[in-house]
Amino acid sequence: MKVFEGYMHGINLGGWLSQCDHTKDRYDNFILESDIARISEWGLDHIRIPVDYNLVEDEEGNYKEDGFSYIDKAIDWCEKYHLNMVLDLHKTYGFSFDSGEQESGFFENEDYQERFYKLWEVFAKRYGHLSDRLCFEMLNEVTDKEYCEIWNKISRKCIERIRKYAPDIQILLGGYYNNSIEALKDLDVPFDDKIVYNFHCYEPLVFTHQGGYWVDGMDTSFRMPFDVTYAKYDEYTLQNLNRYAERFDTYDADSVMGVEYFENMMQEAIRVAEERDVKLYCGEYGVINLATPEDTVKWYRMICSCFDKYGIGRAAWSYKEMDFGLVDDHMKSVFDEMLQII
Repeated sequence: MKVFEGYMHGINLGGWLSQCDHTKDRYDNFILESDIARISEWGLDHIRIPVDYNLVEDEEGNYKEDGFSYIDKAIDWCEKYHLNMVLDLHKTYGFSFDSGEQESGFFENEDYQERFYKLWEVFAKRYGHLSDRLCFEMLNEVTDKEYCEIWNKISRKCIERIRKYAPDIQILLGGYYNNSIEALKDLDVPFDDKIVYNFHCYEPLVFTHQGGYWVDGMDTSFRMPFDVTYAKYDEYTLQNLNRYAERFDTYDADSVMGVEYFENMMQEAIRVAEERDVKLYCGEYGVINLATPEDTVKWYRMICSCFDKYGIGRAAWSYKEMDFGLVDDHMKSVFDEMLQII
């Protein structure tokens, strides 16, 4: 399988230019140059920066130069500290993976789609020449499977329009169910040899999102350790997840969760990547800060052992806050150990 060189060990800067209140104070103070220097000192090779359309567009679709300046700053910082960067459009006009954003209509409205294409053309004109240290991620976490066919059409058209201005830049592409591994097989075959298949991995969701207030069906008081049997994972999942509830009945019910779970889960992604001769990247993976730090390390150690085994690049979610922050006080006791894993 092809290796996504330069993007093997990274971290997300969630909450800076996306999933935020979109104020100047947030943009100016949530992430500083010292944070980028710190990430570089850790020995990581890249950062993934989610951005919402609100950063660079007003509601009418007019571009905001002051918003682009923050992306410019991030790119400059990355160059200074020898980091590569993923520019991820986390929300476009008419669509967000988070229903709480109240964005709708993108997959049905050609005007919204045209706005999406034009924004990516702007990104391509401004940043396409930086293909040696920057790549594009077209859209974060398409949700429903029913969007599969139209998303393939939209993404292909968007790639064609990007390529007019950025022929060499690598473009990350994920599918439905929030960039699930399952969706990879239903993506169109790669447009060219600079397409990277992108998935997100928070499985088992009942562990990594335990108590998550935004998770459909989740009891916010629910807590669980990592080291429980597959029977317990099955039981807890059925109790706490309404959507995308996976089953664990193919495993020995009395066996404790082990690396075989992650190995088996990734085989489909590896199969598709090898079959289509495409690079593979996990743009998000992580554990909610309601799990114990010790259990979080156990999960990271297992999943990263599989990433390492198969040469899969990745970016942990997330640098700070966002309910998953790796530099937050919650993780201090295990932070040095975590740096050896991610």
